[in-house]
Amino acid sequence: MRQIRWLKWAFYLAGWSLIGFFFALQEWFTYPAEKPPVTWARQLSSETGFWYAWGALFPVIWWLARRFPIESGRLPRSLLFHLPAAAFFAVVQPFLHAFMAWILRAFSEPLMVIVIRRSHSVFWDFSLGIAMYWLILMACHAIQYQARLREGELKASQLEAQLAQAQLSALKMQLHPHFLFNTLHSISSLLHVDVEAADRMVARLGDFLRLTLDNSENQEVTLEQELEFLRCYLDIELTRFQDRLTVDLEIAPATLTAQVPNLILQPIVENAIRHGIAARIEPGRIWISSERQDHRLRIQIRDDGPGFASNARGSGYREGIGLTNARARLARLYGADHVLELSNGGAGGAIVTLEMPFRSRDVAAYEAVGTASG
Repeated sequence: MRQIRWLKWAFYLAGWSLIGFFFALQEWFTYPAEKPPVTWARQLSSETGFWYAWGALFPVIWWLARRFPIESGRLPRSLLFHLPAAAFFAVVQPFLHAFMAWILRAFSEPLMVIVIRRSHSVFWDFSLGIAMYWLILMACHAIQYQARLREGELKASQLEAQLAQAQLSALKMQLHPHFLFNTLHSISSLLHVDVEAADRMVARLGDFLRLTLDNSENQEVTLEQELEFLRCYLDIELTRFQDRLTVDLEIAPATLTAQVPNLILQPIVENAIRHGIAARIEPGRIWISSERQDHRLRIQIRDDGPGFASNARGSGYREGIGLTNARARLARLYGADHVLELSNGGAGGAIVTLEMPFRSRDVAAYEAVGTASG
């Protein structure tokens, strides 16, 4: 930490030295026509001393700019301070200039001689000092304003990220009670018909809740992890519907490491079961597939039920809480770079298609993906 602080001061000194060297070089080419000629060492020490003096005063002016900003609402008070401050600095700077030149010349001539030599240009030094004070003050204000602007933008982006995180968490929390209510209702119904089946459902519900809590802070998980959640849920539904439900998983192994929103598939599959399977007596089937298309991940959930019903305006399909939350979460996570498309199959059934950027995380992939059925 101390090394970094010293490095900053070294750059600070180097900056003022460079300005002094530039002005010394500029002035040097004007002196050949003057008598007596000025040596380069004298010219360099004079110009560098001038800028070193302002470099020494700069931190004080920086503090004054922060303490008395020139801005609406505080302008009269700030001007009442800065006007006499400018005059004070204009008087002090020439003496500080002479002191710096005396040091740079290695004390080769008395300090008072340098001060007296500069006294012939008192009016010029005072006018220049006034102008330099206001110039440095305005530069300090510009730098500080830019810093405050960047800080405000950073805070705004952090607040926006926190808001988005809170909204995503709220959307996730809406799904849990909905799912739990349906599962507990199913368990309650099975307790009077098939105790073993109800016991299996309780066990799988426990697995589902454990996996959910383990990833409660994550808005994204791998598709492999998401399928683990989904299998817990499907085991519960397969126990409930038994031979009335068949689920086919057609998952491309290359997609298992892709990042997907946490718990994005369960409400969509639940929607397909409720409207495509539960509403009829005959058996039904659900297909869940994934594939990679260049830099995109495409997931599709299909069923062989009656399909989506049109909304009241006839401009699309009705969406329940699961699909509505899924759409909102995708928008929050990916902006416009996502797709959630609802359609009806040509031979019947509903199709939900998800597309999002393919972002991979290296995890152990399944060796094989089979078919789950009941």
